[in-house]
Amino acid sequence: MKVSDILRVKGTTLYTVEPDSDLKSAVELMAEKDIGSLVVMSHGDLVGMLTFREVIAKVVANGGMLGQSTVRNAMDDAPLTCTGETDLDEVRRMMLDRHARYMPVMDSRMLMGVISLYDVAKAVVDSQNFENKMLKAYIRDWPADAEQSAD
Repeated sequence: MKVSDILRVKGTTLYTVEPDSDLKSAVELMAEKDIGSLVVMSHGDLVGMLTFREVIAKVVANGGMLGQSTVRNAMDDAPLTCTGETDLDEVRRMMLDRHARYMPVMDSRMLMGVISLYDVAKAVVDSQNFENKMLKAYIRDWPADAEQSAD
């Protein structure tokens, strides 16, 4: 299974923010849209990711306040990325190795979407459920003479 399979099911809604936006506005957008990350874009280029992990780290560093911080001061400026052709097993490994919950999907320099660890886990579970269903159907339809000739 490829990343493009997840994006096809998930859809193409993307939320982005500019690095010089204030952090408070970015957090409000994340809360309003019930999303865990924003892609940080500048002049059409991916420059970072802002997730609740970075927000919490910034709040702790500011003594429990967001303060006057900008997105640039909180974002991960070297996020993991993948392409639509990246295999799901590779994405899983990359996300687990880096403890990343969100990964931008790029096609050259164009942002195609964002996948989450939830999206990856759901795709794996759905695939396994389908495979189990097919195996159970195959076993139920096992021909009777095949059992006799196997003895």
